[in-house]
Amino acid sequence: MRRRRGPSLLATAVVVGGTTAVVAGHSQKKAAQQQAAAQQQQAATQQAQAAAAPATPDYTAELQQLAQLQQQGVITQEEFEAKKKQILGI
Repeated sequence: MRRRRGPSLLATAVVVGGTTAVVAGHSQKKAAQQQAAAQQQQAATQQAQAAAAPATPDYTAELQQLAQLQQQGVITQEEFEAKKKQILGI
């Protein structure tokens, strides 16, 4: 029987399998890094948009507080109406 020279079929399979695992691990690591970078960029964009957008006042809450003060008798109907117009910009 003649002996083959070089690595056996099993040894070749182990080397190929190990190389495939290394390449796959590298690809997964690279994809994870890209995903993390994209998430960081998205978070930075959202923060910049939040900082750039002016804060909108909560007119409803202010008007409800004024209505409560008026119902409690702390302010008059005329004062309530004047402040409501001021808040709404009328």
